[in-house]
Amino acid sequence: MKHFHMTLAAISVSLFSLRFLWALVNSPKLQAKWVKITPHIIDTLLLTIGVVMAVKYYIHPLEQLWFAEKLLAVIAYIFTGYYTLKLARNKIMQWIGYLGAMGWVLLVVRLAMTREPMFFL
Repeated sequence: MKHFHMTLAAISVSLFSLRFLWALVNSPKLQAKWVKITPHIIDTLLLTIGVVMAVKYYIHPLEQLWFAEKLLAVIAYIFTGYYTLKLARNKIMQWIGYLGAMGWVLLVVRLAMTREPMFFL
């Protein structure tokens, strides 16, 4: 289950990066039906598997602060990604949003690997 979760995460970030590149060049590929649907399916599966693993391993965000921090970083990634693809008004703001989103991804990966919170000490 862990490897499936990690694979889904890699696919999710890869799709986000691809959509970001297409947004930069104003590609009509962004309008394809699969491009609009697939990320939601992948992210729903990713979240579902994450919840199942948290329940299975008895990980509670109020007891495991690294997990609480990871959840907040995932939420920040979602909002930053939404900003990047939907709200950013120019290419500079898209780049700033993308780099910010990748920063949140790096924090999520770090927390998953070390299980040591950075901010909730």
